[in-house]
Amino acid sequence: MGDRPYPSSNRNANGARTLNGGGATTNGGSGGPPPFPPAKAQQYSATRQLYRPLPPQPPARGRRRGCCCACCLWLTLLLIALIFLAAIAAGIFYVLYHPQRPSFSVESLRLSALNITSSNLLTSRIDLTVSARNPNRKVVFLYDDVAISAYSNGVGIGEGSFPAFVQATENTTVLKATVSSSRRSLEPGEAEDLTKRKKFSLEIDLETKAGVKIGGFKSKRIGIRVLCEGIEGRVAKGNPAAAATSPANARCQVKLRIKIWNWTF
Repeated sequence: MGDRPYPSSNRNANGARTLNGGGATTNGGSGGPPPFPPAKAQQYSATRQLYRPLPPQPPARGRRRGCCCACCLWLTLLLIALIFLAAIAAGIFYVLYHPQRPSFSVESLRLSALNITSSNLLTSRIDLTVSARNPNRKVVFLYDDVAISAYSNGVGIGEGSFPAFVQATENTTVLKATVSSSRRSLEPGEAEDLTKRKKFSLEIDLETKAGVKIGGFKSKRIGIRVLCEGIEGRVAKGNPAAAATSPANARCQVKLRIKIWNWTF
């Protein structure tokens, strides 16, 4: 038998294909073994983004508005309920006790002196008697000291006070005091106006605080102002008895003064 010819080891040397003009060849060419495909991690690393957690999202505006509306609704309902309960309590209190305001009247007023010096200094004296009446059957009034101010056409001519007192139910209390002024300085126009007058129009202003007592309950004291107008008087020279003034036309109005924060009503 003859020798079997073997193909030459350089058979595919000339048939090798080059890729991209480089030295690497396929099918066992002289450029070395073929490259392996890239790993999966390398394939995805170029296109896959890193995971980043999203920041917390703020609550929706609609939910916030809903909470505000619910709070406003509950507050409104609570306020209405409190007003309703207060009205019921006030109605029950009025039916049971039928409270009434106290009344005041000027019983007598004597203008004993009203002198003005050349330097516009005023000296005056007024003897005043006022009666306070409590018309209630079950309500007792508790009064603080009562401040008295006397005016003539808007000009202050004297000051005084009544002491604090407790007024029982269905009771009339008579209060006496001296209202005076000692060398009080006046404006030139005020002094001239008072000097020309022989008959004076007088106003008496009373200010105090009072509370009520019903059984064992005592309320907080509130301000009371009593303004008495329609009083006329004159100073009789040499005859003090003639200085007595009849307060038949006097009218006294009682007003409550309620203070809330910095406002007085």
